[in-house]
Amino acid sequence: MTDTTLMTAQDALVAVMVACSASDQDMRTAELVAIQRMVGHMPIFAGYDTDRIREVTRIVIDLFEEEDGLDALFGLVRAALPERLFETAYALACDVVTADGHHTQVELQMLEEVREELAVDRLHAAAIEWGARVRHMQP
Repeated sequence: MTDTTLMTAQDALVAVMVACSASDQDMRTAELVAIQRMVGHMPIFAGYDTDRIREVTRIVIDLFEEEDGLDALFGLVRAALPERLFETAYALACDVVTADGHHTQVELQMLEEVREELAVDRLHAAAIEWGARVRHMQP
């Protein structure tokens, strides 16, 4: 995938997860493991070539270095992702952010950006956030 216009819906989901993990400039191991686990086990990623995670990550990181890179990223995501998967993208993003048991203000701001850019209803977002929080609760 050398041309970013060839991003698939699955790539777009990975891009959202990576963007949330990288938003605070600290991609923690727990977050990366969560991305790998979700890609490896969730039905939405059936048949997905996990080697593409590295390429999608490179695209996200490259876009973060550009002045309007976040806008460009969301443009790519919206172009590749069917609307019916917008809430899925938000749910995956929430799982990545909560995977390590804590989150930064920057990560929370990125989640808000994802929610707004993908027009996830606020009530639905609250339910998704609650689900992520309880799934990743630590003793």
